[in-house]
Amino acid sequence: MMRSRPARALSRLLAAAEQLLDRLRGRHRPRKEPPVLEPYLGYATPERLVLRGRFLSALKRATPQPDQSRWTNLRQMVRLFLTDEVAGVPVSARGVRALSDDEGYVRLEVPRHRSDRGWARVVIAREAEPEGVPAEEAQVGLRALVPRKDARLGVISDIDDTILHTGAWRPVRMLWISLTGNVLTRQVYPDAAALLRSLCEKGRNPVYYVSSSPWNLHDFLGHLFRRADLPEGPMMLRDFGLSEGRIVSDSHGAHKGAAIDALLAANPRLPFVLLGDTGQHDAEIYRAAARRHPGRMRGVALRTPGHGTDAADEVHIRALREDGIPVHVGRTFTGALEALGETG
Repeated sequence: MMRSRPARALSRLLAAAEQLLDRLRGRHRPRKEPPVLEPYLGYATPERLVLRGRFLSALKRATPQPDQSRWTNLRQMVRLFLTDEVAGVPVSARGVRALSDDEGYVRLEVPRHRSDRGWARVVIAREAEPEGVPAEEAQVGLRALVPRKDARLGVISDIDDTILHTGAWRPVRMLWISLTGNVLTRQVYPDAAALLRSLCEKGRNPVYYVSSSPWNLHDFLGHLFRRADLPEGPMMLRDFGLSEGRIVSDSHGAHKGAAIDALLAANPRLPFVLLGDTGQHDAEIYRAAARRHPGRMRGVALRTPGHGTDAADEVHIRALREDGIPVHVGRTFTGALEALGETG
């Protein structure tokens, strides 16, 4: 679809403003302070480990208190988005080199070793250590999940309104919940946590999380998931950086579809269970993925937040079932294991 002239102008204006802010930040950053690498959880393909992270001038973390106000929550959440990215940082691991991009992101696909099992840890080295920084401090370990040989399926789960109460189908309510909560107050659905733990089978089966949330929330979500005892797994989040060609990244559906494609390609021998909700039309996204990857979907479970399913959802749910894919649809995930045929 062609972008309107006002939209293109706004995109260029916002991109120019962001670039100016980045230059001003860089100009005033003390030169002797080395950038820090925020680690993201990576994943494995049959031949490689996909390692990911982001170089920032400093990591911004907060330790929320049980009784702190929504105003404090809001200030702490906003700080997560006021990042000072560092571009052009050279790194290497296992003979592979890369540079951080304009938004500070770095991605390396390194050879997978026979000894890589479970959460494989790979040391990433900055090729040019800043002056006065010991070599060991210029290194950081990034982790990637290597599925077990006895894994019988993989799980790909949406986050918002599938695992985490967000109200994404109502944008204003979603912003209020997202910006004024913290890791102690945000609600993880107990039925989603129980379903994911059952499907994971104590680490036997890999779990991956796909969301339209920005990468700025990777650490926040990690803490939230640990508190709720969710299976640890790589996250596929979105870059909300600005450029002249766009205001945000690809659409929710395009991002989620591309992530599913990448994870199925990374695990060619595994069938997958997909978890989602009808608030953002996951039925349509999952049906399209199932058509692209015939025979790879073990089942689909959909939560129905808000007003439930609409006519379009029903069409895609029916199509999934006609293709022989078990589908659970309900206000909760109670009974999903039975519906998907995963009761043992």
